[in-house]
Amino acid sequence: MKSQAVLFMRQAGDSLIFLVEHFYSIQGEGRYTGVPSLFFRFGGCNMKCEGFGCREKAEDGTVVLGCDTVYAVNKEHFSHNWSPVKSAKELLNILSLYELPEHVDIVLTGGEPLIYANDEIFIEFLEELHKKGHNITFETNGSLAVDFVKYPIYRKCIFALSVKLSNSQEPYKKRVKGDVIYEITSNAKEAFFKFSIDAESIDLGLEDEIENIILHSPGTKVYCMPLGGNKAEVEKNTEPLIEFCKSKGYNFSDRLHIRIWDQNKGV
Repeated sequence: MKSQAVLFMRQAGDSLIFLVEHFYSIQGEGRYTGVPSLFFRFGGCNMKCEGFGCREKAEDGTVVLGCDTVYAVNKEHFSHNWSPVKSAKELLNILSLYELPEHVDIVLTGGEPLIYANDEIFIEFLEELHKKGHNITFETNGSLAVDFVKYPIYRKCIFALSVKLSNSQEPYKKRVKGDVIYEITSNAKEAFFKFSIDAESIDLGLEDEIENIILHSPGTKVYCMPLGGNKAEVEKNTEPLIEFCKSKGYNFSDRLHIRIWDQNKGV
């Protein structure tokens, strides 16, 4: 189902949460591939990941470089699609817009949803979702700390840690936070690694980077996905990545939403 516009108004002085889109689909990647899920995509990120080479054209014609969800990262050019949220109730009301199975999985993605980790509206939203019996998964780059003591709701959540590799062109000290990775994997209900990899990076010895990252949380499952913002790019990187996973013993994760719909928005 395609995303639906969310019309929110915000009063001056309220905490700032921005929702870019919401949609009901299947999880397209990672451990829960194929599971029906309601997605909330939040705006804003602490990284740009221009090395991924995905391009999105803004309304003014500017071509913006970044990850495959650059429209949820770059506020300067895409803010017209970012809806401010003024209450947890507004987010919760979105569930009633769909015909959902009871206790459907909820996926919080972005951008980087954990930039809102300490926001009182965000916390209330999570607590209400948990009370309603939903499994909650965060799709996060794993670089932002979570306060599991102050906000125990995070102990009830699943974390898909998409820690960025050098192919993102982000500085190592910014993208790899060993203490954050350890805290999340030690305290969350469940956590797993999810890496985006292209064929060229495999040839450049990317396996050493992955091995160094997962040392921060030995035993945490590893899923590797083909990098790409469209079907052609995903397919180009799939076979080399499968061979890489076979050689390292990692789990291969397809990107079904892109392979099926050839896009990343609203699916």
